[in-house]
Amino acid sequence: MFPIRDHNPSGRIPYVTYFLIAANVAIFLYSWPLESDPRALSLFYSNWALFPDRISSGTGFAGLFTSMFLHGGFMHIAGNMLFLWIFGDNLEDEMGHGRFTLFYLFGGIAAGLLQVASDPFSPVPTIGASGAVAAVLGGYLLLFPRAKVDILLILIVFIKVISIPAWVMLGIWFALQLINGLSIDAASAGVAYWAHAGGFVVGFLLVIPLWLRKGGVAFWRVNHGHPPHPGTRYRYARSTVPRVKRRR
Repeated sequence: MFPIRDHNPSGRIPYVTYFLIAANVAIFLYSWPLESDPRALSLFYSNWALFPDRISSGTGFAGLFTSMFLHGGFMHIAGNMLFLWIFGDNLEDEMGHGRFTLFYLFGGIAAGLLQVASDPFSPVPTIGASGAVAAVLGGYLLLFPRAKVDILLILIVFIKVISIPAWVMLGIWFALQLINGLSIDAASAGVAYWAHAGGFVVGFLLVIPLWLRKGGVAFWRVNHGHPPHPGTRYRYARSTVPRVKRRR
């Protein structure tokens, strides 16, 4: 289950979301050539990644910020930036550019601290925007639970694009982070599940004051759980490939 877009593009240009995506991509392109030089890559991560054991010893706090802009491969950054592009614009629209910037950064730092708390003496570097993006998902869930999200559903040989409410997609995503965090050793899996789950909860909690100011449950009723501007309907073109009938 992989999200590809939502049906409610932002009502105004999401400058911060675009800047964050551009910054992450630029830094990834800078570090990508280092993949062929393990020593240079190790030094790069040593300088900029988040190390739980360093935080526990009272050092390396800058890594809480810098690690949010590092990624370990194409699929890593592609997934994070896709989620940010789909869900970040509407949240930025409601918060405003400045507040959304602070929300994103605080969510990422809080997610990093929660990952440290889950394994405080781990020497394994933690990188990625996942914690900050998870905060965006948590905030989106609270404000727009019924917004339509198109997902690419892949079940072995069955592949189809379907539309589901955001609360279903995000609820399943959050449940998977909790389940994996409880059942899988993070060091062996190479995924910071507690940063994901923690960032999601932090983002949800941080958006509660905004949700209340907008009317709380009344905000949902007025907009039916969708962003407060017209949605987009996508049409799927029919295939022009002719069908060949079976011979009996």
